[in-house]
Amino acid sequence: MSRELHLAGFLIASHVTHSHAAWRHPASETDYLGPDYYSRVAKTLERGKFDFLFFADLLATPVRYGNDIRVPLSSGTQASATIDPSLVASLLAGVTEKIGLAITKSTTYFHPYEVARIFGTLDHLSRGRAGWNVVTSLNQAEAQNFGIDDHLGHDERYARAQEFLEVAFKLWGSWERDALVQNKESGVFADPDKVHTVDHDGEFFKTRGPLTVPHSPQSRPVIFQAGSSSVGKDFAARWADAIFEIDPTKEGRKAYYDDVKSRASNFGRNPDDIKIFPSFVPFVGETESIAREKQAFHNELADPISGLITLSVHTDHDFSQYDLDAQIEDVTVPGSQGLFDVARRLSDKDSLTLRDIGKLYAQGVLLPQFVGTASQIADQIEEGFNGGEADGYILSAAQAPGTFDDFVDLVVPELQRRGLFRTEYTGTTLRDHLGLPDASLTPAPVFTQ
Repeated sequence: MSRELHLAGFLIASHVTHSHAAWRHPASETDYLGPDYYSRVAKTLERGKFDFLFFADLLATPVRYGNDIRVPLSSGTQASATIDPSLVASLLAGVTEKIGLAITKSTTYFHPYEVARIFGTLDHLSRGRAGWNVVTSLNQAEAQNFGIDDHLGHDERYARAQEFLEVAFKLWGSWERDALVQNKESGVFADPDKVHTVDHDGEFFKTRGPLTVPHSPQSRPVIFQAGSSSVGKDFAARWADAIFEIDPTKEGRKAYYDDVKSRASNFGRNPDDIKIFPSFVPFVGETESIAREKQAFHNELADPISGLITLSVHTDHDFSQYDLDAQIEDVTVPGSQGLFDVARRLSDKDSLTLRDIGKLYAQGVLLPQFVGTASQIADQIEEGFNGGEADGYILSAAQAPGTFDDFVDLVVPELQRRGLFRTEYTGTTLRDHLGLPDASLTPAPVFTQ
């Protein structure tokens, strides 16, 4: 059976996504506080037969750059204002029928019982379309919002996340699939022999169970991850069904793909059961010239300082203390080590200054930009898909909802014509769309080298 390309859309429940320029674009809608914007995007992507809509999230207004929130708020940098994506996803479950709904929840500042309940509920409300993007959170500001003075160290966050998922899996399995009887004649609502306590008492968490939510259509949400450090990639290889990746270079995307698939084998998993999704920003035009005009207009709206504010958030390191016109220094960052490594690699490769990196970060958090006609963009997708870079791609918008409209109306038909992408949904759940086997509630064993 030939491989099938997968496609997803990226959002934050906010005025921007990766592009900090998006909210300033004249064609962008900025009503991110209301339901219509999200409904329109979700319906557009469902019309395009996309696998899922993916919501990232951050839990703090940017403060790391110069210890100041005034500039981030004034310029509208990423995470300067967001709403809760779990509530947005619940809204979208009622206005869509097929598209998967993946949202971000942190394992550092929530409890497994709460998160398991949220995703069990969403999986029921969407009839099997829920996905969870597992994050360990990035920075000190998020810790302070939850009354914690010091953000956990990188490796400790992942150790907590390991136990968090182990507990969540137990809770999702606490109701057997046929435990809910609801026999009106006999008066039996549920079979108590098929509902179990979990009685977990570990290093980080304690919970009795069972979950109040009966067994959901997918048994559990599809697990998404974006680990890019060595520890993060091991975590993703053990737990993830799908992985979101950022790397602007072909060689970087291919190296990541090969690395994670190899790590999956180390955990005794079938590498084909982990779908890897690099992200990109498309600029589609009737001609290549028109597409490049769209790209240039967008990129000029990007402010380097806004980009460096977000780089500081992602890495939990203050980049206001460095010379903007010098190359980025090799420092140790407590936040996203993978994103910083990409920035350092770009700086070394192309002799980019910190200002240059800030500009790129504001244009799309180092995402590659695919530019051209529908056929040219399809060429780039096909090359990466067949060249060992990706199982699918996540689109991030330069302006919304127009970027999604252009891609669905122009690029998707070209991908379908080439036999790369579905013309109709063939299943009903997110696991169906991704071509994944039935979900296991038994975690992969810990791999020790």
